[in-house]
Amino acid sequence: MITEVIAKEEIARAKSIIYEVNSIAIVTHMSPDGDAMGSSLGLLHFLKALGKETVAVVVPNKAPAFLQWMPGAEDVISYETQQEEAELVLSNTELIVCLDFNTLSRIGMMGEKVAMAPAKKILLDHHLYPADFADVIMSYPYISSTSELVFRLICRMGHFMDINKACAECIYTGMMTDTGNFSYNSNQAEIYTIVSELMKLGIDKDDIYRKVFNTYSADRMRLMGYCLYKKMKLYPEYKTALITLTGKELFPFHFQPGDAEGLVNLPLSIDGINFSVMMREDKDKIKLSFRSQGKFPANILAAELFGGGGHLNAAGGESYITMEETIKKFEEALPSYYETHKEQ
Repeated sequence: MITEVIAKEEIARAKSIIYEVNSIAIVTHMSPDGDAMGSSLGLLHFLKALGKETVAVVVPNKAPAFLQWMPGAEDVISYETQQEEAELVLSNTELIVCLDFNTLSRIGMMGEKVAMAPAKKILLDHHLYPADFADVIMSYPYISSTSELVFRLICRMGHFMDINKACAECIYTGMMTDTGNFSYNSNQAEIYTIVSELMKLGIDKDDIYRKVFNTYSADRMRLMGYCLYKKMKLYPEYKTALITLTGKELFPFHFQPGDAEGLVNLPLSIDGINFSVMMREDKDKIKLSFRSQGKFPANILAAELFGGGGHLNAAGGESYITMEETIKKFEEALPSYYETHKEQ
């Protein structure tokens, strides 16, 4: 048995809506990661097992190559490249399930379409401060991943027996990736109870790890080396590391979406480094990733300095000034931030 985390009334309302509709669209955030895809595809397989006539996953842009093996990934609709089809789905479906994001701004241009859609909406997420745009809001920030919440929702609806292997593989992938292979945000015993149940359904967790973490391109490996040798700056007095990458620097490595995944974690292997930050130049902004160890709060600096957020040990944000200005802003804030939040 696992704890009944999701409120009973929320389960009842979500269950009632899901039971009464036949067409469902599942949406998740921009640059979908393992948890976004894991929760979305996991729910997709469950709803199909439930007998729903039409179920589609619609994402703002395509997931990285190392997640394309996931069951059902081949049918995911990308708004970026299939806008007409995506808008047709969103405007005609009876229910939109929003997974792994807390506000419609996190799904980019899709946000307006989802807001205007006549469909009922359910939000299932684990990020702080959910916006009030859904008919049912299930938000539990202390849960390690949205994929874990999908598992809990299915079980609380009384449908554990409808979780097939494909569903289990997707849920496990989301749980594994959003905890850095269970290296952070993963100290709750019930996580491993869920993993045990998923393994009983036939998943091969070692094979999933290999597909996600050991199938990168040679260019991605060279980029990793470049980051560590040329682009990593240490602030030992603040137990902090910073990696910065401009678009010009990414070009020789034939950068693809997902190639930067996990790079921010690398400096945490250095003795004495508890906080790691990565800044990567994108088309119109600087994308920031924050990781920490122990009780050092990555999410506070992300929120206060860059309008982002996340969890204690894993967070993100964005900057709309130049790389040089972003670095300066970070470096000026770091001493005070460290002094306020360092472990005593």
